[in-house]
Amino acid sequence: MKNNNFKLGNLYIVATPIGNYNDITKRALITLNKVDYILAEDTRKIGILLKNFNIKKKLYSYYEYNEKKKIKLFLEKIQQGYNIALVSDAGTPLINDPGYRIIQLCRTQYVNIKIIPIPGPCAAILALSISGLPTNRFCYEGFLSKKKNKRIKRLHELKLENRTLIFYESTHRVLKCLYDIKKIFGKDRYIVFIKELTKKWENIYGNSISNLIRWLKLDLNRLKGEIVLVISGYKSSNNNYKISSKVIRTFLELKKELSTKKAIKITSDIFSIKKNLLYKFYIKKNTNYDSNNVE
Repeated sequence: MKNNNFKLGNLYIVATPIGNYNDITKRALITLNKVDYILAEDTRKIGILLKNFNIKKKLYSYYEYNEKKKIKLFLEKIQQGYNIALVSDAGTPLINDPGYRIIQLCRTQYVNIKIIPIPGPCAAILALSISGLPTNRFCYEGFLSKKKNKRIKRLHELKLENRTLIFYESTHRVLKCLYDIKKIFGKDRYIVFIKELTKKWENIYGNSISNLIRWLKLDLNRLKGEIVLVISGYKSSNNNYKISSKVIRTFLELKKELSTKKAIKITSDIFSIKKNLLYKFYIKKNTNYDSNNVE
């Protein structure tokens, strides 16, 4: 309902269930009932949710391609005294969904508009909490690129990340993604495959990447649904770590033409191996090694 006496409206960021409608909070229902307008990426999905709770409100589509165009219109309505709720199709708004631009403008240009968060489910956090992997430090990556080259590049950048990794993935692309992860992270990296959280077909399976791929291929129906991948972070190798002969050959060949520092850097980039491991190898093989020659 529009505020009277020239009061500003509010912008509510309202979390919705990720599958099970019983997970909606009482506060979310109260908020959705009282606002004037609701912004949603997919008005059809939110329309079904609202109908289930007998909530009748004006819905506006708000997605990546119309976000910039419509932001000021909605902010002006709030300044006129209307209350607006921004919701996600499922879960907490802005987590891999549009919305940060409208909040950014509120923080920088429309500073008199109050932003009120209404907390609720988030698939990434829920998946992390049941993964059995460290939760004190984690890295949320959302969806990897649809393009293989970009996906491979990003995975190489994350290979040595020691925090728990969280990805979203789609049904039709998850196997391709897992093959890339296996190739770059190694077949033994532990991964938890979580799909359809809070829904009837909820399924959680943790194993090495190679065993997960094998398990999925036994029944391709396991690929269907909303998927979250939670992967253990990189664990530093101990002093007995052995550099492969392929890495050593590459380093030694480069060393013939380049400085030690440059050869180590290029070898490290090619094989996504830590430079200090190559330094240790060089020191061990060459007692005349001068540490001032490298960083």
